[in-house]
Amino acid sequence: MGELSCFLAQNAIKVENVKCIVSNRFVGADKKPVKWEIRCISSEEDEALKKACTKRVPVQGKKGMFVPETDYSLYVGKLAAACTVYPDLNNKELQDSYHVMGSDTLLKKMLNPGEYNDYLTKVQEVNGFDIDMNDLAEEAKN
Repeated sequence: MGELSCFLAQNAIKVENVKCIVSNRFVGADKKPVKWEIRCISSEEDEALKKACTKRVPVQGKKGMFVPETDYSLYVGKLAAACTVYPDLNNKELQDSYHVMGSDTLLKKMLNPGEYNDYLTKVQEVNGFDIDMNDLAEEAKN
């Protein structure tokens, strides 16, 4: 048997925030693209996000029976917003400048579809997901 101490919280290697360029359209005073900062969320935070994006759907032909259905597009949007450290997507001035309310809505408004898709992939990578959420969505549909 190995050492149990390697599993103690204080001995676990912390997941570092990742900085990356999400879009070449956001440039600083030096005219260079500004890096965004992404964090890894806890399993508890992830579970809460999934729960918020899941609804009970009635089973057709089975009165009183329901099955849970997760909106994966909504989930990955909320995941990306929750993991974004910089820029602060909850900043009122930033949201007002795009005429939106909500961090996940702001993210979709700020980025074009290709940038948004690449960002979702990066967020999933930072959080240790080995499979693409789009694959999960396809699997859930079938």
